[in-house]
Amino acid sequence: MSSFGPPGVKPGARISSIDIVRGAVMVLMAIDHVRVYSGLPAGGPAPAIFFTRWVTHFCAPVFALFAGTGAYLYGRKLAGTGALARFLLGRGLLLVLLEMTVIRLEWTFNFDYRNFALAGVIWMLGWSMVLLAGLVRLPAWLAGVIGLAIIFLQKVFAYVPRLLLPHARDLVGPFWEYVYPSGGKAWPGIAILYVLVPWIGVMAAGYGLGAILLRERGERRRLCLGIGLSATALFLVIGSLSLAPAAAGAPPMLLRLLNQQKYPASPLFLLMTLGPAIACLPLAERARGWFARVLATFGRVPMFYYLLHILAIHIAALVVTFMRTGSIHPEWYATAPFTWMPAPQRWSLPLLYLVWAIVVAMLYFPCRWFAGQKDLRRDSWRRYI
Repeated sequence: MSSFGPPGVKPGARISSIDIVRGAVMVLMAIDHVRVYSGLPAGGPAPAIFFTRWVTHFCAPVFALFAGTGAYLYGRKLAGTGALARFLLGRGLLLVLLEMTVIRLEWTFNFDYRNFALAGVIWMLGWSMVLLAGLVRLPAWLAGVIGLAIIFLQKVFAYVPRLLLPHARDLVGPFWEYVYPSGGKAWPGIAILYVLVPWIGVMAAGYGLGAILLRERGERRRLCLGIGLSATALFLVIGSLSLAPAAAGAPPMLLRLLNQQKYPASPLFLLMTLGPAIACLPLAERARGWFARVLATFGRVPMFYYLLHILAIHIAALVVTFMRTGSIHPEWYATAPFTWMPAPQRWSLPLLYLVWAIVVAMLYFPCRWFAGQKDLRRDSWRRYI
């Protein structure tokens, strides 16, 4: 999504802080996706493994939040909310299509679509954009309030199928498992990683945030710091009070506090991740130098980066596997991101981070090229990617 500067800035100019923070979480995201192909577990009691996974928890929340923010900002350059709704509908359906075809192929390198498909983060973002298209005619503050209500009242959605008559429940139940877990069975062959609630709430809250980011510089910074730090403090207080007494051999309190539910994302998980991200916006606004420029470049082309990085990481994993075992072992990755390999073949953390650094460095150059292409042809198909 394109974004532009606050009042007094030339229309069409980007808000660099959004690009920098989004670029940072995109770089972090690659850590987790290299981990997928490394065979290492998603967290665990060992601090090094735990934090390797934990730092990547910021990715999906920031993507969803800034997708909503970008929608608000982009809508101000269009003829009206109708044009924005049509754009969101088209881009959302394109993302769903990409998730079920191209991205699924990049993850697995096989064409067995009948037995395995993935409702992943791009699926979630796509359908959330489709739903957001129905909210953009509302005032931004109201869309934001609705988003917050969805986040904090999300468990209500688990009871919706139970309110239906048995026949209707049988019809709606499989579909509803993609909205929010309710104890039913989803359609076979599609693995659900991200349900739509509470993520549509995060995107709607991001739409409301867009109005704040257009305020005067000083007020914008105060509001972002206030919202971000308040959310973080709320997480620390509620999260600490809700911790169960530690059993014998339990991880340290800090790890238990940070180990919040992601699937589906609990309110505490979202407070933990979105609070610091929003608080970082004023800091990112002041960032200068080559590192900030690199992050901003990634942040300007999030979908292009996503499409490239899955492919690059998968190829890198096959190369590493061949170098270590003499075979590429495609069967280990046939249902990625749900992978399996023998424990002795799992990578070390230093190898994981080495592959991650090489892949991210290589991705910078095509991303810089594509960002330039988007600047030259802003009204082309590139705005959908």
